[in-house]
Amino acid sequence: YCTAIPVAALLAQSWNMDLIQKCGDIVGKEMEEFHISVWLAPGMNIHRNPLNGRNFEYISEDPYLTGWISAVQILGMEKSDVTGTIKHFCGNNQESKRHTVNAVVSERALREIYLKGFEIAVKDAQPMSIMTSYNLINGVHAANCYDTCTKAARDEWGFAGAIMTDWTTTNVQIQGECTAAGCMRAGNDMVMPGLPEDHENIKKELADGTLTMAELK
Repeated sequence: YCTAIPVAALLAQSWNMDLIQKCGDIVGKEMEEFHISVWLAPGMNIHRNPLNGRNFEYISEDPYLTGWISAVQILGMEKSDVTGTIKHFCGNNQESKRHTVNAVVSERALREIYLKGFEIAVKDAQPMSIMTSYNLINGVHAANCYDTCTKAARDEWGFAGAIMTDWTTTNVQIQGECTAAGCMRAGNDMVMPGLPEDHENIKKELADGTLTMAELK
């Protein structure tokens, strides 16, 4: 019996940051009532193609507007001591074949378009969690990508929260390989939801020396 807040694409069309922060405040208060501490939103992927089946859930084709709206939503929620999860990090701009698509993108386009909203949200609202995406980025699975998870989010932007995978990321891939140990090396804190195969992969790589205890910790 939650309040039905307008979808992200509609909120974005208001350009009203005070209103959007109030919506975040409503969400935060209701989360507290339900004893929920983390909202798996806002979704921040860029409206690259109008046929993307989840565009309603994402904010805009503009990375600057996407970043600011996400930031003020989170700031509104955090008045209630709860937080959001900015997702899907990153390059997840289509729903069709999202488990297998390889987002081939230059560093400039990645930084100016597909990472910029996340950067703004991290620097201005410091959400407590980021969710990685299913797709590959230039041939590397997003959840196994050290350059985005650690070098960009943590080292450059100062992200101090938890990075989690999307659900069953390590078990739904058709091309390439996405492993739980690879998620740890890249800078994820949680492999969701955590399957027996993930435990076995981590234990095997610890034994083999391809994953260190320091990386796991």
